[in-house]
Amino acid sequence: MLCAAIIGLIGLWSIVAGSAFAADYPNRPVRWLIGFAAGGPVDVTARLLSQWLSESLGQQFVVENRAGSGGNIAAATAINSTPDGYTLLFVAPNNAISTSLYKHLSFDFLRDTVPVASIMQLTNMLVVSKDLPVKSVSEFIDYCKANPGKVSYASSGYGTSVHMSGELFKSMTGINMVHVPYRGSAIAYPDIMSNKVQLIFDNLPGALEQTRAGNLRALGVTSPQRWPSVPDIPAIAETVPGFESVGFYGISAPKGTPPEIVDKLNKAVNEALKDPKLIARLTEMGGIPKPMTPAEFGKLVADETEKWRKVVESAGVSVD
Repeated sequence: MLCAAIIGLIGLWSIVAGSAFAADYPNRPVRWLIGFAAGGPVDVTARLLSQWLSESLGQQFVVENRAGSGGNIAAATAINSTPDGYTLLFVAPNNAISTSLYKHLSFDFLRDTVPVASIMQLTNMLVVSKDLPVKSVSEFIDYCKANPGKVSYASSGYGTSVHMSGELFKSMTGINMVHVPYRGSAIAYPDIMSNKVQLIFDNLPGALEQTRAGNLRALGVTSPQRWPSVPDIPAIAETVPGFESVGFYGISAPKGTPPEIVDKLNKAVNEALKDPKLIARLTEMGGIPKPMTPAEFGKLVADETEKWRKVVESAGVSVD
């Protein structure tokens, strides 16, 4: 009886303490770990939202770039941080892909993180050097088949959707391309413009910026149908039936982060995604804002993890 009473009091204290902690949250700067170099679409999206959250919650949300290993350096740093809501992680398809692609990760992403919020859905876009003599997906496939092993594609790192979109494309078309990983897509663009590397399947925000500037040529989007913000760009699936690589951006935190803080952050992000100015900016970048509950976002990440496991196995790729 006494033990049961003590346990009950401890539980009640935890609830009260957690609620008080959440009410006071945040009372110091929050760091938001990004797994890629500055200047890319992930970084730009994070900085837009961090500014909104800083103004809304009264504390700085500081974007911290920890590029490398397909975003796994940032993920490991976040997972090993104190679960108090003051370290967050930008989540994207690379986190779902790495679970099966990397053979020796020091963590299990689904087990060691808690979902916080969804930000937006987006597609990738196949963009090529203007020096490449192709203007359509079918012409590109023909060119690659006529020049086996002579075409290289950039990515923002092993295990990113940018990398795996290329692997999926190779697998489904039977072409031979050489993968050249970078520590972020923004770093790769100068080499694509100079034709040192011929192409990239980049997240739409970064690819769209380069095509609008006239630096590269867009051939197709990786969504199953044409993407709303670029309806004039064909879906690759129009030439390669069944081809699909649709991504997501969101936020997770280390396992053990108080649920009251997760809930507070989720509500703040969902409120941000109602802001007409932020919606316009994300839409301009080619994204579709997708507010979700933590549970809904957790299911999305789990479903994406299983989807990409099948792609990794089908493509026969792995990273030691």
